[in-house]
Amino acid sequence: MTAPRLITDNLDLWTTAVTSKSGNGRGSNGQPELTGIKKLRELILELAVRGKLVPQDPADEPAATLLKKIAAEKARLVKEGKIKKPKPLPPVGEDEQPFGLPVGWEWTTLPVVASYGPGKTPSTKNSEYWTDQKHGFPWANIADMAHFGIIRETTKHISTEAAKEVFKGEPVEPGTILMSFKLTVGKVSINEIPLYHNEAIISLAPYAGVVREYLFKILPTRALAGNTKGAIKGNTLNAGSLAQILIPLPPLAEQHRIVEKVDELMALCDRLEQQTSDQLAAHETLVETLLDTLTSSADATELAANWTRLQTHFDTLFTTESSIDHLKQTILQLAVMGRLVPQDPNDEPASALLKKIAAEKDRLVKAGKIKKTKPLPEISEEEKPFTLPDGWEWCRFPDIGELARGKSKHRPRNDPSLYIGGKTPLVQTGDVARADRKITTFTALYNQAGVEQSKLWKAGTLCITIAANIGDTGILGFDACFPDSVVGFTPFDDRLENEYFEFFLRTAKKNLEEFAPSTAQKNINLEVLQNVLVPLPPAKELVRIVEKIDKLIALCGHLEVCFAQSSQSQHLIAEVMVTNAAT
Repeated sequence: MTAPRLITDNLDLWTTAVTSKSGNGRGSNGQPELTGIKKLRELILELAVRGKLVPQDPADEPAATLLKKIAAEKARLVKEGKIKKPKPLPPVGEDEQPFGLPVGWEWTTLPVVASYGPGKTPSTKNSEYWTDQKHGFPWANIADMAHFGIIRETTKHISTEAAKEVFKGEPVEPGTILMSFKLTVGKVSINEIPLYHNEAIISLAPYAGVVREYLFKILPTRALAGNTKGAIKGNTLNAGSLAQILIPLPPLAEQHRIVEKVDELMALCDRLEQQTSDQLAAHETLVETLLDTLTSSADATELAANWTRLQTHFDTLFTTESSIDHLKQTILQLAVMGRLVPQDPNDEPASALLKKIAAEKDRLVKAGKIKKTKPLPEISEEEKPFTLPDGWEWCRFPDIGELARGKSKHRPRNDPSLYIGGKTPLVQTGDVARADRKITTFTALYNQAGVEQSKLWKAGTLCITIAANIGDTGILGFDACFPDSVVGFTPFDDRLENEYFEFFLRTAKKNLEEFAPSTAQKNINLEVLQNVLVPLPPAKELVRIVEKIDKLIALCGHLEVCFAQSSQSQHLIAEVMVTNAAT
């Protein structure tokens, strides 16, 4: 299959291979990465450097002749004192050539086709070397470079003194290729303004007979490829390894044809990228709109009709990680709104349950087992976010259970004596954040002295983070201690399964985050959790809700597995096509 057909006949593959990016916080996702189109761009450049992107023309002057002309030009420049005499370089041996080239092409090295040099960083301790944009010269670092982009401005500027004393020369002329070669290797840009740059960047000027745009496009591929000796693989190049970068040089006329074809195909990639992004955004909007009809249904009849409409298109709607996440969140929202399972009029209502819990709390206070808590204000009608079914009641966490912060304060590095020979787990916020409903990991093990300075919470306790990642939740799978950045909740009535309240808090996480101050260390206080309104169903219905959620979440898990397998297959096919096409 020819290169153009390999690209155009497989557009569906390139546009459907997508990788979801996880965002900050559990259960959230960033923008998806268009992996297939990224691979397509790599394929285009790989085909270009191997001479497989455009046909060869036997009438073109061969690269061997071009190299002789370049050598003559360099000799002239040396004679005129414009460049230093370069060290003689041996030709690229057959054992060094990474792959075969078409007739008319030649393997050579970077110093043969371009002059280049690194920049400098003036001392940051000398304030006279640095100035503002109005009075200084632009000074570029790697962060100022957009890959395959244009540098139009820089974040920092150096003074006239720095230009004279440190650089001792004129700034790099506009239109020069810049390439990073330390830490980030192979990032390229072209400057649109005169500038200086740091020592992690080289500026390159190709010799006559080497098309700037050709070198610009193929440099990253070659800088990252290494050679058969493995001399330049890694995160940093140096003068020696830069000189060993192997450049496949086509005839001059073919260089122009390659540049034209690469530009044409990259423009196609741009269009595909925009089209795919638009389709994904439209898909997410459709999923969100249809799922919102479920939670906004006026009654059971409307909910059933909306669910039937959704079911009809299930296989086309829930085909991405974010759409499945949205489905899971909607299931939880329907559950806590009392719309996931039917109500049973024979169930003891939540109002009776709350009275029993209040009586139990009074008994525990009199027995000295718990402290008497301040009475919470009554819940007004205006506070209630939605209408609950008959038999349900709005309440707050302290109305139905013990809600308290952990007490552990000493980390292992601060007081190791509390951990020697330890057997009791210490759970930190990270363990809660990593939990998938149940907390199965711990950070350290307390000994008896550590437990005595803390508080031991029983397995089954619901843990809620109030610092760092706010509102992450998990249920303890074992007895454990935790710090005051974690809040524990245990219902007073054994019939109230903590799984329900864990599901509920997943629907309330965004609201909890809004109470956090806009500081570097995000946190909320216990009072915020104490005032959260909790929709409480009858105890028996609560059990039915948890069972139903378990079944539906398992279905979502099956969808995720199918999506992951399909996505993995698409990525693998794209990878294989790139690899095979390049050999």
